[in-house]
Amino acid sequence: MTTQDWPSLAAALSDTLHLSAPPLAITFSDAPIDGVPMFDEPMPAPMPDGRTGRVPAGCVFWMKAADRTFGTVAEDHGNCSVGSVTHGFKTLEEVGGNSDVAALLDSGWVTMDVVPQIPVVREKPGAVTYGPLSETPVDPDVVFVRVTGRQMMVLSDAIPGLRIEGKPQCHIVAIAKEEGVPAASVGCALSRVRTGMSPSEMTCAIPASKLAEIVESVQQHAGADSTVGKYAAEDATRF
Repeated sequence: MTTQDWPSLAAALSDTLHLSAPPLAITFSDAPIDGVPMFDEPMPAPMPDGRTGRVPAGCVFWMKAADRTFGTVAEDHGNCSVGSVTHGFKTLEEVGGNSDVAALLDSGWVTMDVVPQIPVVREKPGAVTYGPLSETPVDPDVVFVRVTGRQMMVLSDAIPGLRIEGKPQCHIVAIAKEEGVPAASVGCALSRVRTGMSPSEMTCAIPASKLAEIVESVQQHAGADSTVGKYAAEDATRF
């Protein structure tokens, strides 16, 4: 059962921002949700450190979920140690010896003093469900959107104090879930390569409980931007 009209909110957000990808529902639960199929693509052979998963990293599920709703468990996320930590599946101690962590540290992409400061989901989930917000079977924890610079401009106006985060991209999901505040990301090299996201795209994670008020604010600010844009276009004809 759901307590909000998620299809209407999804449509309003998509239409107002002119999103090219649908808003996603991300739901953390103790166990897989009844009636939701599990993500079942095959796993590759594990690395020597035991790493494998059904996708290269959990952020890839954002791309897969644009078309369908599915459930995932810890093993499905296991190829990316960073994502496994941010989503609460693993602790830093459990992944510290993995080869992908070593590669990130050796490259200087991240330093060990920064790693403990990365936001994470505090309680280990039994499952994480992804899918279009318009068809979510339950109230989600997080609404996730992929946006362009112009769309982020509207979100920034509509959400005062919007947090703009960097690497790793996936930790904005933990911020939205655990801290109850929206957070945007400029992206990260690790996620951009694995997801194939457009270089022009950024992401934003919104606590689902705050979506209705944020959609209302987005509509207001998008309308103001449209009015100002028309004025600027007309004014520019003098040049």
